[in-house]
Amino acid sequence: MKKLLIGTAVLAALTAPALAADMPARPYTKAPAYTAPQVVYNWTGFYVGGHLGGAFAGSNSLQGSDARFMGGVQAGFDYQFAPNWVMGVEAQYSWLPSSSNNGLLFPGGTLVTSNTDQLGSVTGRIGYTWGPALLYAKGGYAWRDGNNIGVTVAGVPQAFTANGNRKDGYTVGGGLEYMFAPNWSAKAEYQYYNFDNTTFTSGPADIAGRNFRNDEHTVKVGVNYRFGWGGPSASRY
Repeated sequence: MKKLLIGTAVLAALTAPALAADMPARPYTKAPAYTAPQVVYNWTGFYVGGHLGGAFAGSNSLQGSDARFMGGVQAGFDYQFAPNWVMGVEAQYSWLPSSSNNGLLFPGGTLVTSNTDQLGSVTGRIGYTWGPALLYAKGGYAWRDGNNIGVTVAGVPQAFTANGNRKDGYTVGGGLEYMFAPNWSAKAEYQYYNFDNTTFTSGPADIAGRNFRNDEHTVKVGVNYRFGWGGPSASRY
């Protein structure tokens, strides 16, 4: 028995390398390449923010051609759908210096002054987003305050009548907004305000019957803070 066991052990030792050589080699598998997670930007949610910029009256306007500083606040809600489109609504309010208009001097010596020191709007907007950027257009209702017309000759107030000096109008515009941090976005925007025309139906001879536009061109930059859903959210792998 002892000799049999020794013989079996020797036989196993001699045949093991041969059996190992006959076994197929283990296939090589390459480790999968690392893929960084893709950030998904979500524009849906409420936001509040502020803006700074300048206002420029249109041609033939009672506001004159000088640029005026403006600053204000905005708030709104956006909804992202389909999946790269964003629609929303925004309310915006801006202040302008009340002493920025030097008036229009006419050949007969009549000086007409007019001042708009507040602008507001409630607009809808629609935009297309890719990654952290949103390109959008907007339009809706516009409002202004402080548009007080004055007519003087050599510093003496003159009697006049005018129509069409409206406080309500419309606005259109567009801009680019960019998410630069979680819940934060910055924007650059152009917005046009139109409040129809003003016609002097009576007054000094050099202004009687004259018609003027009531419009504003504005350029603004602003920052928004986005609550809850806004900003980078889930990741795709």
